[in-house]
Amino acid sequence: MLRVMSWNIRTGGRDRGGPDRLDQVLQVVNEQAPDVLALQELRDFDRGGLMAEVAGRVGMTPHLARSCFGQPVAVLVRPPWRVIDAGTLRRPFHHAAARVVVATSAGPFTVLGTHLHPYSGGRRRLEVDWLVAATRRAEGPLTLVTGDLNSLDPTVDHTAQLAGMPALYRRRHLRRAGDAVDTRAIARLLGAGLVDLWPSFNVGAPEADGLTVPTRLGGAEFAGMRLDYLLGTPALAERVRDCRVIRGGMADIASDHYPLLMDLDLASTPR
Repeated sequence: MLRVMSWNIRTGGRDRGGPDRLDQVLQVVNEQAPDVLALQELRDFDRGGLMAEVAGRVGMTPHLARSCFGQPVAVLVRPPWRVIDAGTLRRPFHHAAARVVVATSAGPFTVLGTHLHPYSGGRRRLEVDWLVAATRRAEGPLTLVTGDLNSLDPTVDHTAQLAGMPALYRRRHLRRAGDAVDTRAIARLLGAGLVDLWPSFNVGAPEADGLTVPTRLGGAEFAGMRLDYLLGTPALAERVRDCRVIRGGMADIASDHYPLLMDLDLASTPR
């Protein structure tokens, strides 16, 4: 079994002028013990050896993607899982996108960890096109796109959620004319053949079980939303054995996002 975790840890787990949450973040990671860990909002992780320090504390090997305009992202892998290729999607993402390929008995497993543009639906749509192109270039049928996609699910009615948000934050999720909810980013990924793994695995579960923001640390910008995703190829979806949002304990206060967790059976025949 291979365990994947994805988490926006909010400004590197350290708030300027506020609490240092990094110990709580790492406690949650160590409790869940993922084999592959996609992290977003890694402010200052590209300087001073912070990325190496954090990787050492969770016993993983880091692959950091630096940001053009925002904050880095990273995909970390736990030995003895072997990385056969790694790099950065060299496009002008607002944050970044990391690509890591892990050798498994079922073939190469490609992970694209990213954090899409927080303010512009049009920019998110462009970034998604780059991700779709990367999934098509991936070797083998097992590919995962994961991270804070800052985007809403096109299969859900978000009218009530958005109505209760402050106008500044509501605009982030509306089309430019302001008269329609912007779900184009996720729709494009689904249209490219990727499977939204949380609802696919949790058929019939309450929508609230899949929400990833806000936590108890969250603020006025959130109104109970699912902004973090695990999106896999159909071949990957067949191997999912668990997919859930981690709540409770330190996960309630370590970030303004909850982490996502998924277990993959890469040893046996797909279900």
